[in-house]
Amino acid sequence: MGIRALLSQIFANGLARRALLAFLVAALFLGGIQLRRWIGESTRHVRYQHDIVNAFYWGSETMKEARRLSPDEASANSLAGFGRGYLALYDRVKHKAYNKDYGLDYPPLRLLVMAIWARQVRNQFPGVDDGHPKLVNPLLKINLLCELLSAVAIFLLVRLCLERQARATESDPLRSLALQHRASICGLAAASAAWLEPSMILDAHGWPQWDVWILPFYLFAAFAALKNRWFVCGCLLATGAMFKGQLLFVAPFFVLWPLWQKRWNRALRVLAGFIATAAVIASPWLLHAPAAWVALLAVTGLASLLFLQRELPHRCAWISGIAGCAAFIIGAFTGGSFAWLKVGFLYGSEHYPYLVISSCYNLPSLLSKLGWSLKDPFWSVHFGSLDFHLTLQWTLRLLYLGALAVCAYGAARQVRDRDPRVLIAITAPWLLMFALLGQMHERYLVWGAVVSAVTLGVSLRLSIIHFIISVASTAMIVHVMLIDKKLEATLWAIDLLKHVRGYASVLVLACVAVYLWKTLPMPAFQRRAARSARAPSLSLGPEPEEA
Repeated sequence: MGIRALLSQIFANGLARRALLAFLVAALFLGGIQLRRWIGESTRHVRYQHDIVNAFYWGSETMKEARRLSPDEASANSLAGFGRGYLALYDRVKHKAYNKDYGLDYPPLRLLVMAIWARQVRNQFPGVDDGHPKLVNPLLKINLLCELLSAVAIFLLVRLCLERQARATESDPLRSLALQHRASICGLAAASAAWLEPSMILDAHGWPQWDVWILPFYLFAAFAALKNRWFVCGCLLATGAMFKGQLLFVAPFFVLWPLWQKRWNRALRVLAGFIATAAVIASPWLLHAPAAWVALLAVTGLASLLFLQRELPHRCAWISGIAGCAAFIIGAFTGGSFAWLKVGFLYGSEHYPYLVISSCYNLPSLLSKLGWSLKDPFWSVHFGSLDFHLTLQWTLRLLYLGALAVCAYGAARQVRDRDPRVLIAITAPWLLMFALLGQMHERYLVWGAVVSAVTLGVSLRLSIIHFIISVASTAMIVHVMLIDKKLEATLWAIDLLKHVRGYASVLVLACVAVYLWKTLPMPAFQRRAARSARAPSLSLGPEPEEA
């Protein structure tokens, strides 16, 4: 009663409310900055240097390619020369690779960032050694920006879903507060948990890696979907995938979601936004010849004329989607390069053909202990002289796609029922990807650990699972970092983490199963929602469609 009364008094006073929130936000922000600095300093002796070296190497290869294609040093150091080197690197790697072992697995936008970073370092330190790259701080600042944007996106997601809800949140101390205040408090709690997520901070500033770059794109894509901005959702997903291809594993969730609602035009708008954005980013490789650009302009003009004359809704989305499809088709028929696709995306999917790559707490880890491998036949069918073998790799992929369809179904029903558990459905794809698929790195649970912070807006009891996932993600990252250095003082921790792997795998799978179960609509909840809907509540009309 004391907490409830205190909160009521604070939020009844507008000035006190704004001052308290400003103080909390400032304290959390500055505390998070200081924590990241401390992690960066404290983990120097166990820093996983290989990824920094790899990023610097491929960024430097872009500059080397620019010098090879330029007539003199001045031209090579210009922006035009840099662009030539960047656009030519994929083709050179593809042609010089032995047995399709490219080495480079960076999508276009990540390669561009690394090339710009390496160029800056080379300009300041011309003789710097590849094994000891300087000035990694620019990349850490990008990590920091993405972490901050992710926390902001989580705040907006939680607040939006709670403001639309058909019943009060399960957070008992907050039930007496106004809906808007309750939504803001839960949103701030979820954003704070994401901002201070230990595995994300360790991955981005202790390792360091660039996994956090795709989180804002996914979270804002989910926000756009909830606001019925489906074309924007597709654009964000495509842009994020050009930084890290693992986003493609969860992107089908946003196509299946409107399909369960029987809103075919929404699913098509997601695809239109995705294809159009991918075509824009890949156009320098796809459209080499002037004739290709002329053909694309002609197709775009005809599509514009057709849709503008009929005054169809979402004209811009359809015209952009048609132009995007045309760019890929024209590129295929006019000799455009698809090396960026083979090297940056397809190679990465087969780069590590192992069921378990490192210390992972998931189903493939348990299967590997039973003697299974990624390419083992799981099921075989014989049709006369034809033999069909379904490998364990594809079995796990099909299992994941089925679970992803369940998540999309749950999201569709929960949006219809104004159920805040849609936040769980948005989180589940990342957890399922790590729990079920092979070839996972231990770092990949960090996405689920961060996004699962949204459960603080659904249920305090369910948020316990978020903290379990967070601890598991942090433990896996710590394990790999310690193994890489194998310091005498950390051998006991390495042995401990190795022995708990099996138990931790079962625990993570149980947590993911709970999340998957919670995405499904429950009759008991629907009856409670129907009773609460009879009482006067906030008007929740449908969101306006995008133009």
